[in-house]
Amino acid sequence: MSGIESLGDLRGKRVLVRSDLNVPLDAERRITDDGRIRASAPTITALAEAGARVVVCAHLGRPKGAPEEKYSLAPVVGRMSEILGRPVAFATDTVGESAQAVVAALHDGDIALLENLRFNAGETSKDDTERGAFAAALASLADAYVSDGFGVVHRKQASVYDVATLLPSAMGGLVRTEVEVLKRLTVDPARPYAVVLGGAKVADKLAVIDNLLGKADRLLIGGGMLFTFLAAQGHGIGKSLFDEASLEACKGYLARAQESGVELVLPVDVVCGREFAADTEIVTVDADAIPDDMMGLDIGPKSAALYAGRLTDCRTVFWNGPMGAFEMAPFAAGTKAVAAALVEATAAGALTVVGGGDSAAAVRLLGFSDDQFGHISTGGGASLEYLEGKDLPGVTILEQEN
Repeated sequence: MSGIESLGDLRGKRVLVRSDLNVPLDAERRITDDGRIRASAPTITALAEAGARVVVCAHLGRPKGAPEEKYSLAPVVGRMSEILGRPVAFATDTVGESAQAVVAALHDGDIALLENLRFNAGETSKDDTERGAFAAALASLADAYVSDGFGVVHRKQASVYDVATLLPSAMGGLVRTEVEVLKRLTVDPARPYAVVLGGAKVADKLAVIDNLLGKADRLLIGGGMLFTFLAAQGHGIGKSLFDEASLEACKGYLARAQESGVELVLPVDVVCGREFAADTEIVTVDADAIPDDMMGLDIGPKSAALYAGRLTDCRTVFWNGPMGAFEMAPFAAGTKAVAAALVEATAAGALTVVGGGDSAAAVRLLGFSDDQFGHISTGGGASLEYLEGKDLPGVTILEQEN
């Protein structure tokens, strides 16, 4: 895995960096979690300090291949400049006149940010020719390419895959670290090895559960997806989230776990609400006694203690997905208990990985700091696909090119 040092002397060279700056914004378009900007800063800084003319490209949200003001990267520029401690020039298009002028005006050590990649249909096109043409336009702005957006390496997109075939290319420090950590989860992990999966949909996690049933020692299930597992055990789940299409798969996983000796841990109690709201009527009941007119919104206190006990003695832990509706205080305790258990395991020397997305947002919202965990991934989807055993196109192409 070649790092930026493989690109040689960068003084005076234009270097295109694919970063992941897909940060959450509130209704006033203020950044609510700048974790991804912070994570991208070391590679950008290293390139600038090496004398490169740094051209950063990224996406925000899911525009449909054309400019939409609500998805502009403009709100990111100020925060990015603060974190980097350097001015950042902003191009109001991606490969057009503004981008060309902004890049042409860069001096050694300067940094520019291009407008949202996904304002261009070619970025995400499934048509190789259309995607290749956009990649060529991006490549014309640079002399070398650095891939540093781990949150997108599982996508075969112009700025992730195709551009790496057109320019001398290297892996940024962020992607390199992510891949090295994920290899530690999949190649001879230290044991006991536990995986904690939460979030709303079982369907999103089916492939990773399927792959990990033969690899992890313990699989702990929480979040909205747990109720399909409870239903698979024959329990009533009231108005809780239920993925009927995944019911048979869940029954199969329960049977396979028993056969293979993997400990599949489900909650023994559940915090229920009458409605999906912080001020709703709340009861805590055993997992097999959810009232018909209520919905499960978090694992209960006995389950939180059970889960913590199955994590603190582990040598390797991967966690993706909150245990409940953590954004609402009455339903945050389960997620907080899992986070605290990971902190304890980390302090005892375990490798603990928080798999991006909602899990990363949750630990910060609940008052934990990034350095209390072994690694907080910037790519929830990418890390899950890696654990499913899939190739990551944005990593594979770099390994081929070097």
